[in-house]
Amino acid sequence: MTVSNFFRTLFDSLQTGSVYALAALGIVLIFRTSKTTNFAQGSIGTLNAYVAAILFANMGWSMWAVAVVAMGTAFITGIVIDVFVIRPASRVSPISKQIITLGLIMVIVGAIPFLFGVDTYQLSRFFPTGAYTVAGSPLRYNTIFVVLLSLFLMGAIFWFIQYTKWGLATRVTASDETTSRLMGVPTKTVTMMSWATAAMLGTLAALIIAPAGNVNPNMLVDVQVSAFFASVFGGFQTFYGAVIGAYIIAFARNFTNFYISDIWADAIVYTLILVFLYFKPFGLFGKKPVRKV
Repeated sequence: MTVSNFFRTLFDSLQTGSVYALAALGIVLIFRTSKTTNFAQGSIGTLNAYVAAILFANMGWSMWAVAVVAMGTAFITGIVIDVFVIRPASRVSPISKQIITLGLIMVIVGAIPFLFGVDTYQLSRFFPTGAYTVAGSPLRYNTIFVVLLSLFLMGAIFWFIQYTKWGLATRVTASDETTSRLMGVPTKTVTMMSWATAAMLGTLAALIIAPAGNVNPNMLVDVQVSAFFASVFGGFQTFYGAVIGAYIIAFARNFTNFYISDIWADAIVYTLILVFLYFKPFGLFGKKPVRKV
């Protein structure tokens, strides 16, 4: 591998890791606050990416404008799913919520052709042109923007969770929802906002990755799988573990792809993760839960 190829892989890994990290943080945020593994994170992001794509292709709106609209529809989508789908299911059994998120994938994928048609759409990068040259490899302005924006958003969420009253409510809800509710914490509102935030993070991931291909119902399948692996690998018990796990997976996959084989890259990386989880089943930063009596 030449120096230019090394840096090209490095830059691609940073952007890919940012996409995985955004989706993984949404998965962990929902899991910690509502005890639900959201298997539909990618599908929710895809649904709102279609909203952006329709406005971009048919209405001629700028990428920045459609991103704002898509974030708004994602916020509403997250609230609707929590209030009208997840809450009623929680009255039945905890496992029903997990199954329903799987059902949401089929509902959303089936609804997309009905709502938006069967055509695929293209989205532009936020910065379509312009790049620095580092060791003979182009570092696009868009890549810089995506990485910095992702790090800023994730850092802002971590700060918000750690240092604000609403963040305290999120943390105590994540620790023990029943006790928190008895202490007056608005746990339903906390979980609702977690779903809304997660939907926005998934949608942003979709908007970032869409220009590399096209907007289609299966565009975030790989992101969903990788984000879920990142959450398990980093540890569901922490908000930051999934983010670190996402970047590790992105770097491992891309460099394995170049150094070893593009055919076996995924198999090698995920096999190593499974071996790691055999010895540390709660993830890189996870700890075995201790039940106090």
